[in-house]
Amino acid sequence: MVTSELPPFRSTLKTVTLVFKIPYYTQWGQSLLISGSEPLFGSWDVKRGLLLSPVHKPDDLLWWEKITVASGFRSEYSYYVVNDDRNVLRWEAGRRREVILPEGTQEGVVEIYDLWQAATETLFFRSAFKNVIFAEEWCWNQKKPPNTIVRTLRKKVLPSEKQYGSIVIQFKISCPRIDEGTLVYVTGNASELGHWNAQNGLRLFYVGGSVWQGECMMRKDDFPIKYPFCYSQNRKSGDSLLEIGQNRELKLDLTAGNPPNFVYLSDGSFREIPWRGAGVAVPMFSVRSEDDLGVGEFLDLKLLVDWAVDSGFHLVQLLPVNDTSVHGTWWDSYPYSSLSVFALHPLYLRLEALSQNIPEEVKQEIFIKKEELNGQSVDYEATMATKLFIAKKIFSLEKETILSSSSFLKFFSENKEWLKPYAAFCFLRDFFETSDHSQWGRFSNYSEEKLEKILSKDSLQYDIISFHYYIQFHLHLQLSEAAEYAKKRKVVLKGDLPIGVDRNSVDTWVYPTLFRMNTSTGAPPDFFDKNGQNWGFPTYNWEEMSKDNYAWWRARLTQMAKYFTAYRIDHILGFFRIWELPEHDELEREGIWDFDRLSRPYIRQETLQDKFGTFWPGIIAHFLDENPNHCFQFKDQCNTEKKIVAKVETGTGKSLWLDRKDKILRGLIDLLQNIVLIRDPEDGSKFYPRFNMEDTSSFRDLDEHCKNVMRRLYHDYYFCRQDELWHMLACGEDLGFIPSCVYPVMQELGLIGLRIQRMAAEPGVEFGLPSNYNYMTVCAPSCHDCSTMRAWWEEDEERRFRFYRTVVGSNQAPPSRCIPELAQFILRQHFESPSMWAIFPIQDLLALKEEYTTRPATEETINDPTNPKHYWRFRVHVSLETLLGDEELKGTIKDLVKESGRSYPVRDQVKDHEAGGRTVHSDAECKKQIQNGLVKIPLQVNVQSE
Repeated sequence: MVTSELPPFRSTLKTVTLVFKIPYYTQWGQSLLISGSEPLFGSWDVKRGLLLSPVHKPDDLLWWEKITVASGFRSEYSYYVVNDDRNVLRWEAGRRREVILPEGTQEGVVEIYDLWQAATETLFFRSAFKNVIFAEEWCWNQKKPPNTIVRTLRKKVLPSEKQYGSIVIQFKISCPRIDEGTLVYVTGNASELGHWNAQNGLRLFYVGGSVWQGECMMRKDDFPIKYPFCYSQNRKSGDSLLEIGQNRELKLDLTAGNPPNFVYLSDGSFREIPWRGAGVAVPMFSVRSEDDLGVGEFLDLKLLVDWAVDSGFHLVQLLPVNDTSVHGTWWDSYPYSSLSVFALHPLYLRLEALSQNIPEEVKQEIFIKKEELNGQSVDYEATMATKLFIAKKIFSLEKETILSSSSFLKFFSENKEWLKPYAAFCFLRDFFETSDHSQWGRFSNYSEEKLEKILSKDSLQYDIISFHYYIQFHLHLQLSEAAEYAKKRKVVLKGDLPIGVDRNSVDTWVYPTLFRMNTSTGAPPDFFDKNGQNWGFPTYNWEEMSKDNYAWWRARLTQMAKYFTAYRIDHILGFFRIWELPEHDELEREGIWDFDRLSRPYIRQETLQDKFGTFWPGIIAHFLDENPNHCFQFKDQCNTEKKIVAKVETGTGKSLWLDRKDKILRGLIDLLQNIVLIRDPEDGSKFYPRFNMEDTSSFRDLDEHCKNVMRRLYHDYYFCRQDELWHMLACGEDLGFIPSCVYPVMQELGLIGLRIQRMAAEPGVEFGLPSNYNYMTVCAPSCHDCSTMRAWWEEDEERRFRFYRTVVGSNQAPPSRCIPELAQFILRQHFESPSMWAIFPIQDLLALKEEYTTRPATEETINDPTNPKHYWRFRVHVSLETLLGDEELKGTIKDLVKESGRSYPVRDQVKDHEAGGRTVHSDAECKKQIQNGLVKIPLQVNVQSE
């Protein structure tokens, strides 16, 4: 109902003009549109959305459109970037917007000024921040009084001669990092905004979801308005914190015939010093404690979290923890070859936590095995066998009690979709003594009917089946306990999502149509392996997965979210490197006709002599046939990598090369890869260029015309024609070969890249400078796929000299070892970088103290990517209890965190943590230190408004 206090013209008409305006730069052929819940916006059909029109401004490209709506109109909406056919190229991040006309509005113009919601602005709405680091700040229950626009109009009616020259402005700002009890204001050059006096500015009210808003009435002569937002803990104290960056500005075209009556300003997020945190990375199997049995266990994470908090870390990062029990040997130590993407690994079970009634003789057995298996490295096979053997004893004593308990029944009900097939698979694997389900006779093909027969409670094997239920139940309890403890201490637990599954896995058995079993995943030549990598995992059948809206992926991510609030997707580029292949005629038009020459291994006698020396005739005899053009080709029985490996391992001539098997195998695979073009296996008329083709002798022996054509096609293929495809990436790891278009897309999607100093992202640069890293990155001196900081330092004397000269800035001879002083220099560079996260392998942190560097550095390497049969068995040689008691090391690390201005969790000194005390983060303290000049913040970070 319109009251007499409102300007009288509002009671006569019943339509309102809505004007949307948003600044956003697009490329040629791209447009912005609004899609929303109402028919005017296409009812969420982007093809029928409201297309905006561009207007070039001096500093912006402004997109706008106006529509007429009925009084009381309301709608949700979002912005989309589309091409000329209205195909979606990208969309803004964050929650859906909502337009609600002010109560009583029946006439006039409402202008809505929006800013594109980039994913970088929504980072703090993700669970790692919302549910862990800033959890308490998100528990506010203060709400904005209703109908504030109408109340503003009633309260602030201007003198009659100026009423129709007034405009109501609604300010809205997101403040996800605000401390409880903080007040939010707008100040600026208008009287309603306090004439730059923050204490007299417009106070905003909390409306939920970290959003604050408020309204005021402005005169036309107040425009243009310049304003920032500010925080204050106490309005009377005069203490306030202005947002950083340039002042915001609102300009209105008041010369037009119909100026707005209302203006909605959605100003994005409060601009403050970028939040930066630090963390520690360590594989679960590498952790050592006084309570574990041969390997790190899930409950050890509580001690690791305590150490992380004491050292100033907000994050603990692990490698994958899924069950990998495919072979029943130490080959299963490879954590990325999942037997099941849902099941947890029994390796990380703590036996003593299975029951409160463990017999004394079993306790003694556990104690003895702890002593036996407390070695320098993990003995995978012995540890697995011991844990399962003892767990079966405990299970036999309490299975009826546990399997009938309400907690187990709840777990079973929530997880039976994957748990039942997993238990059946484990039984069949052991029964047939192989995980290759193609060897299981009538059970090779999965069906629900067969599954229920295997799982029947009346079957002889039900005890075996229920044992697998029991183990997974307790693993769930133990990891959940550790995860909840980490949340309470404001530590993010970061998991790892492997790119693939083992081809002999539960998932390929149950969902065979989701995988292309005749193909293998791998990586092209890169920093880790110049010859590339073949992981052997089947690739995904994305077309089939799309039919149920990627239900398998959704279930997989949901399962991870039960325990982790952040996760790394392993080699994520492999998920999306789906290339558009050049066709046969495209090459013919360039005068390229001999496709066999370019797409088959190019093998000449001189190449064989160079690779195999005097043994080259033997290679021809066993592996090759000669062509009429004086080249050689592989025999049919060894023309793939898999066939070559089999022949070298088991062929009739294996006795001839026993002492040089590895060299011959590597040489033959190199020959197999000596091609320029790769023929598409599904369409023989299509090809794509081999990565790093110019490094092959096949390319070097081409004539100049062919070389130039292939160079041009190579560049077009990898760097130009894939640009639009790359815009669809959900990409996180950006080491190695990355097209230049990926970086802006990652920023747009809020994806955090990885920076390793020795793998500089800039061309022509040997060592990266952490001070130059982008904010949207994780920086680290090393990772699990390369040597540690100490080992890398000792590997190459000449490289050591170059690093010392270019990075340290000294022409003196560098130390031959990575001494603690040098380690601290390198680590400090990373702590002080602009990167959002600095995450350090625990081995690199131990290098800060001399007594922890007595172990040979080479023994600290977790993985060797060039060795497909690497044994993943590294264990930290220092127990968590020892590290927790080392105040010197913890103090050194925490000083590095604090002095760099990174946020860190601190303990509430008022209450004891175990008695319910809470851990609070130090964001507010960091801000104070920065304001007082006590902490130096790198200025490379862009903090300007969009």
